[in-house]
Amino acid sequence: MNLENTIKKASQVLKNHSIHSHELDAQIILSDIMGVKKEYLIVNNKLIISEKIMKKYDIAIKRRINREPVAYITGKKEFWSEDFIVTRETLVPRPETELLIYKVIDFFKYKRINILDIGTGSGCILLSILKELNFSRGTGIDISSKAIQIAKVNSKNLNLVNRSKFEVCDLSKYNFGKYDLIVSNPPYISSQDIKNLNKDVINYEPRIALEGGADGLDLIKKVIYKSNHLLKRNGILTLEIGFGQYQKVSGILNKRRFREISKEYDYNRNVRCIMSTKLDFF
Repeated sequence: MNLENTIKKASQVLKNHSIHSHELDAQIILSDIMGVKKEYLIVNNKLIISEKIMKKYDIAIKRRINREPVAYITGKKEFWSEDFIVTRETLVPRPETELLIYKVIDFFKYKRINILDIGTGSGCILLSILKELNFSRGTGIDISSKAIQIAKVNSKNLNLVNRSKFEVCDLSKYNFGKYDLIVSNPPYISSQDIKNLNKDVINYEPRIALEGGADGLDLIKKVIYKSNHLLKRNGILTLEIGFGQYQKVSGILNKRRFREISKEYDYNRNVRCIMSTKLDFF
């Protein structure tokens, strides 16, 4: 079977299983198996596919039918124009998180800063920032040793080993260094809302990186509290938050004497990112 018909067939199978991104998923999975860009599939749409590739493709499509995220099937996810290695030990990077990157880079461009990324996962936030801020350095911490292993691989792949380090550490026990910037995309989904997530997320992505307690704010509170002690004077805390959490998080920041500098809305007009600075230190 040629490329065009193979993709059409796979796309229809995925569509029949109510996967809305069926055509794109079919293309991404096949291009990954073949080791080519998606554009190659279009230009060479009459190319006959080998039996070996077809077998791999059939297995991958069955995994997608079972709602396994494409990123876990291919082992990577594009974020900030780079391919990041991901596994089931790390969250799949979301496009919305790039809003945080834009905000940070615009604020700190041309500056030399020291960064802490709390709950780094695949390292995509810290490494994307370092990619743009050429004179800066950063540390990523995570409670998951397997996530830290992945972050280190991504650091090596992006040639950022000399400016980044990754450590397995519980936030409550981390008391090292002072930082110009702390960034975090902490777990912020409430325990009762976890069950409402789609199967792609709840059945595959690490729950520890999703669930933020009864109101979704447990880890956000911890990050804000810890930032009191880890930020330099006039240091910046930049947080990604969940749907409808802005007012509560803003209140927590005020209580901890952080002043909001700016906020960023996502594509659904929800406040997704808050940038703030410490008013004073106790």
